[in-house]
Amino acid sequence: MVDMTQSPTERGALARLWAEANAIQKIAALIGIALVLLAVFAPLIAPFDPLKQSLISRLRPPVGFDRHKAGFWLGTDELGRDVLSRSLYGLRLTMMLAMLGACIGLLLGGTLGLVAGLRRGWAEDVIMGAVDLQIAVPFTLIALLILSIFGSTLPVMVAVLGIAGWEQYARIVRAEVRRITGLPFIEAARASGGGLRYIALTHVLPNIVSPLVVQFTLALSNIVILESTLSFLGLGVQPPTATLGSMVGYGRDYMPTAPWMVIVPALMIILLTFSVQILGDWLRDRADVRLRGR
Repeated sequence: MVDMTQSPTERGALARLWAEANAIQKIAALIGIALVLLAVFAPLIAPFDPLKQSLISRLRPPVGFDRHKAGFWLGTDELGRDVLSRSLYGLRLTMMLAMLGACIGLLLGGTLGLVAGLRRGWAEDVIMGAVDLQIAVPFTLIALLILSIFGSTLPVMVAVLGIAGWEQYARIVRAEVRRITGLPFIEAARASGGGLRYIALTHVLPNIVSPLVVQFTLALSNIVILESTLSFLGLGVQPPTATLGSMVGYGRDYMPTAPWMVIVPALMIILLTFSVQILGDWLRDRADVRLRGR
């Protein structure tokens, strides 16, 4: 019978990749895996309904402190809701928004960068002009303007996060396309009658996957920070639905008396951005042949 599991070569490659990672990268990978599992299985792990209120149990501290209430391991908030349950669901929503935003940015920026690199002329000028404009204006101000006009609904929030950072993808793809299209095999494809779409899908895209994957991981941490900032300012996902940023924002008024309301979600934000950033740097080092020998 044929073994459908991983081949020895694949297992060896994964083992070698893990062995080449330093201690910080291994810790970041383990933290990232743990956070993903917590987010995916939040409905099974959370001990309580994150929206369930109990004013009798409000502002109870975590386990180990006076006035702790059994079952509420990380304490409760101002409405008696379980901080652990809300943090798990907040992590789940924050990661979902970050993934959706990064995917939209990848598709939008990658497509425009591909068009700019292949078409040249006025199309390239318009696209790169839009890139320069977004770089020149702080995106937080753009996000605040959009959310104040169209409201803080979930679709608007996803759209705002999606257009955050698209210019980075566009610049990377355009530069890589212009480099690749000057190589001999592209000239050979053109000489053999290959159209623009055929060249883009068959020859160009497979050769720019690596930098796009690296940029995708780096963009995730930036989107998490942006979402947390907007939610902290009250312009993100509206209550009672919680994200990590909104939990920090609403808990800041209770810092002197109930610091756990802020510490728990803030720690999750720090761990999430730390793991994604370190893994993004790791992927960049692995993808760039000039950095492998260092």
